[in-house]
Amino acid sequence: MVENRTPQQGIAEHLQDLVLESSDVAELLQELVTYSAETLSGDNKLLCGVTLVRHRRPATVATSDPQVHAMDELQYAFGEGPCLTALRDVVTIHVPNLEDETRWAHYCSTAWSEGIGSVLSVPLPLENDAGAALNLYAANTHAFSAQDIENAEAHAAQASKSLRMAVRVAQLKEDRENLTAAMESRTTINLAAGIIMAQNRCDQDTAMRILRSASNTRNLKLRDVASRVVASVAHDPTVVTHFE
Repeated sequence: MVENRTPQQGIAEHLQDLVLESSDVAELLQELVTYSAETLSGDNKLLCGVTLVRHRRPATVATSDPQVHAMDELQYAFGEGPCLTALRDVVTIHVPNLEDETRWAHYCSTAWSEGIGSVLSVPLPLENDAGAALNLYAANTHAFSAQDIENAEAHAAQASKSLRMAVRVAQLKEDRENLTAAMESRTTINLAAGIIMAQNRCDQDTAMRILRSASNTRNLKLRDVASRVVASVAHDPTVVTHFE
């Protein structure tokens, strides 16, 4: 029996595949905007970008076209616009005709002069102090029908889930790398302490005091001092210690 998938199920599966196949969050975001522009464009070609807010500062992190970055930067410069409003109020903002729009007058008149006719900004809720928005630009006015807006919101909901998943994966990877680095550093220090104990016939506490004293005197990190001790005994300045 062949299972019939809805368009949204197909989008969800594709976005999940992007999370699994992308090497990092930056690559995922770039794939996301490219896919979003292709998927959501109908009769009107859409330009797509993602704005990310961390610590209250917005930044465009991926675009399907260089013009998107310019349009987003205008909003940041004016301190107002549909994207910033969507981020602040966590609500979809639709501007059907920038020439007639009375909100954000400076931004809209400038964007209109740059060839943008209509804009749709959809929030991408994340976690903690982070927030994001999917920004869609069209050269034509009235480029977004009610159905287009509904499709964009459903697409953004799936994209938000995928982005949160990718951020969590990236955080786990960073935590693992930090733990590995800490273990490797501790291994080096323990080896150096053992060498000093053997050379000076002292206990471990005394060996650690010697290492810390050398670290303070030479203004070097404890791990770097320990690495030099290990390398001097091995008669190899490139010797590497590993934590398995």
